[in-house]
Amino acid sequence: MISTEAEILTVEEMYTADRWAMTQGVSGLTLMENAGDAVAKALVQRFERTGVAVLCGPGNNGGDGFVVARHLAAAGWAVNLYLLGNRDKLKGDAAEMAHRWNGAIHPLTADALRGCGLVVDALFGAGLSKPLEGIPLALSRACKDLKIPVVSVDVPSGVQGNTGENTGGAFDAALTVSFFRQKPAHLIFPGRALCGELVISQIGIDDNALSEIKPMHAENLPGNWLHVFPWPTLQGHKYTRGHTVVVSGGMSSTGAARLGARAALRVGAGLVTVASPPSAMMTNAAHLTSIMLAKLEDSDALAKLLEDKRHNAVLIGPGAGVGSKTRDLVNTVLLSGAATVLDADALTSFEATPRDLFVAIQSYFTGPVVMTPHEGEFKRLFPSVTGNKLQRAKEAAQLSGAIIVLKGPDTLIASPDGRTAINANGVPELATAGSGDVLAGLIAGLQAQQMPAFEAACAAVWVHAEAAQQFGPGLIAEDLTEEVPEVLWALKGMMDE
Repeated sequence: MISTEAEILTVEEMYTADRWAMTQGVSGLTLMENAGDAVAKALVQRFERTGVAVLCGPGNNGGDGFVVARHLAAAGWAVNLYLLGNRDKLKGDAAEMAHRWNGAIHPLTADALRGCGLVVDALFGAGLSKPLEGIPLALSRACKDLKIPVVSVDVPSGVQGNTGENTGGAFDAALTVSFFRQKPAHLIFPGRALCGELVISQIGIDDNALSEIKPMHAENLPGNWLHVFPWPTLQGHKYTRGHTVVVSGGMSSTGAARLGARAALRVGAGLVTVASPPSAMMTNAAHLTSIMLAKLEDSDALAKLLEDKRHNAVLIGPGAGVGSKTRDLVNTVLLSGAATVLDADALTSFEATPRDLFVAIQSYFTGPVVMTPHEGEFKRLFPSVTGNKLQRAKEAAQLSGAIIVLKGPDTLIASPDGRTAINANGVPELATAGSGDVLAGLIAGLQAQQMPAFEAACAAVWVHAEAAQQFGPGLIAEDLTEEVPEVLWALKGMMDE
């Protein structure tokens, strides 16, 4: 398996990593010294020499700031250090680092930015859960107004480390330097945008700390799922690569299903069939070549189609229409035992009765189920699930019994067992009609090839975004599937590294 350092640690898990390192003989002072040194080095590498205002808070984040100031001064930078609170109240390692600082310690005031060309934000770090106020808030606003670049230690002050939420008035950093592993705030918006460039530095915590922590969150990177990616084999044939069924809507809404069907075929499903209402047969037939077509008059016809267990994955929702007919079709799919992807209209059709869907997922003879809501569909299906994005995705997965792909610029993939992956390679060009249909088809195509559902969802999200990155400006949904082969070639190259 490719090593990716993809693990994401909550604030509490990072505290555990620190404590674990100390039990292994690495002192807190060493960790703090290494952290401050890493920030100083990253800063020097990226900015021209200028006057620096180092803003230190009353805790360990401030202690890191004292180290940053010492290293910058030793490198010949003009440094002014400002402390929030009384020096005599500093404790532990932070107090020792203040003692090692030979320069003046100024009280933090609204004048702290006078004459500086760069700010080091070492005020609060990831643990702050309330809005900035007073002098810190005034300085955050002044940095924005004066366009003074900010380098933040751990996360920008005012960003909640576990959620990425701006608690109020957060610093907008040009560079954020954090330690050992990423935190959720580094990848989830708005925190991700407020971090600017992110550097993760190793400060003396051995990777064995992860065995103690057992993190459940990770960045969605190929190293997490390449070991189960379903590559074709010489001994295989189309039937061993699975058969995806995509349920089409009526005559006026067939394109979405075809986008999903083509994506399933491109990502490796051996066969794909579009199950079409009679009114849409001619339209679908005119656009399909390597994808097969079957007439679908009602849920009984779909049940009969799925009696053939070679039809082992189903995508339903794109262009399906909202209402009782779609609900009946969804229930039929779930009863079949096929791996299922529920998207778009298949979700909205249960807006009034979401519990019926969740009971069906958890009670019927169902295969693995993946649901792919955007924020609007999520609110319709999970109206009682509130809070930050990570919390909502996890709760929805546990409530529904399905893998949840909560789409957006920071798409989250959450499993009922608690695992979550945060995607970071998305691009603005994906905000185009039909791109979600392609994503749903990619997931269904990978599930048809027996890829585990959580890993299939993660892989599809990453491939989808990577294809969009490669195409770039001018992207429309039809372009995504045509970029998939190049992305797959790149993945095969990673396997060989």
